[in-house]
Parts: sequence; structure tokens; C-alpha cells
Amino acid sequence: MRVKQSIISLFVIFCFFGANAQEISSDEKPTFFQNTEFQIRAGFSIGGSAPIPFPEGITKIEGYNPTLALGLEANITKWLDNNRKWAIRTGLRVEGKGMKTEAQVTDYYTEVIYGGQKIAGNFTGMVQTTVKNSYFTIPVLAVYDITGKWNLYGGLYFSALIEKNFSGYVYDGYLREGGATGAKIIFEDDNKGPYDFSDDLRVFQWGVMAGGEWSLQQHLLLFSELTWGLNDLFKKDFESVTFSMYSIYLNIGFGYRF
Repeated sequence: MRVKQSIISLFVIFCFFGANAQEISSDEKPTFFQNTEFQIRAGFSIGGSAPIPFPEGITKIEGYNPTLALGLEANITKWLDNNRKWAIRTGLRVEGKGMKTEAQVTDYYTEVIYGGQKIAGNFTGMVQTTVKNSYFTIPVLAVYDITGKWNLYGGLYFSALIEKNFSGYVYDGYLREGGATGAKIIFEDDNKGPYDFSDDLRVFQWGVMAGGEWSLQQHLLLFSELTWGLNDLFKKDFESVTFSMYSIYLNIGFGYRF
């Protein structure tokens, strides 16, 4: 709740500053704020946390739900010349990233809760996974104006995890405790093996971002962008998932330019 209140306060202050900035003539603005724009944005993300390369143990994706992952952003764009062709942009974004998947796996190494204790081994059957994370994100971007209505932008982003959930369960299968030849534990009917790897998520994420925005009118715009994480979703010493996972999302939304 405190995070949400801080976000609301940030955007109220930003909107107030941006609205007042419009009333100041170009000659009255400090040098830095000349040829400068402010934006507020809202959007949603479609994507997920994907293993790269795709592991052999995951034989089939049976279901995928992108969930409702919303984001809000305040940014500042500084045009580098009076022709307003090139600019740099940064800001602050609070965003959700999530998905729900069901996958069929074979000899898939994992760790689950069984009989009140953690057990690890090779599982064959079905795995359900829910990812629901929230981040503070700072983009650092270069912007290029193509036509006056179309801008392209790209660069890096840096994120800090503020809310976390990576959990699920295994079902309709069996787990070989300790490895491929270990004791066989069967999960069938209502017997499921839950897992929760939320505390093993990496706090800081970074990656690349590229997108475009189209001006509907003087103040309103639409945007679409792709973000691709470049470091593993999990901490370096985490071993319950044996492959690296990366956050890959398409963000779509609208904005208001001050």
C-alpha cells in the first residue's frame, strides 16, 4: 500500500510540474528545460519469463495466460538541437510483469513441498507456474524523430523488484527423488506438489528496450515497445531451476505529452 501511495504522489507532483511548465514561455525557461518534454504513460505488458535456450525437459506448453500486467511511467525527453531530431530520455516507471503457464515436462529437475518437507528430483508430468512481479524501472534511451508524428527510441533499462511471486505446483505425474533413478513419488488426482521460488528472484534486473510512439495530436500519443532482460530472473546461486530465464515483454499503451 505504501508503494502505491508513493506512486500516486509521484505522478501528482509530475503532472503539476508539467502543467505549470507549459505556461512558461521558452524565453523564461532555464536553458536545460528548453527543448524539453514531459510525458506520463499508462500501458500493459504481454509476455513472460522464458528459458533461453529452451530446455529439452519442457516437451509441450499446454496453456499460457499473460495476465493483467499494468504499468505507469513519468519521463523527461531532452531534445539535443533545435531541429528536434535526436533526444535523450529517462524517467521512472512502475510496472507489473507476469504470466500463468501449464507445461508438460519430462525428467524436469525441480524442488517441491511433499509431506511438509522440501524434496528435489526429476519430475515427469504437468507443471503449473504463476509469475506476478512488480518493478521500479528507470529507462535510459535515445530518441529519433522520423516524421514529426513518429518517434523511434531504444536503449537500456534498469529495474528493482518491489513485489514478487514465482510459484506453482506439479501434478499428474511422478517425481524421482534425488535424480533419474531415485524413489518414485506419484502426484495424481488432487495430490499436488507446490513450490514457491519467490525469495530466489533477483532484486535487480537490466536489459534492452526498443519501441516507437505515434502522436495522435499535440498532447496524446500511442506507443509500443519490446523489453528484453539480459540477466537471469533468479539469483546466481539458485539451483532448483537448472536453466536461465529472461523477462521478455511487449508493452502497449498511451501517453500524454506536456
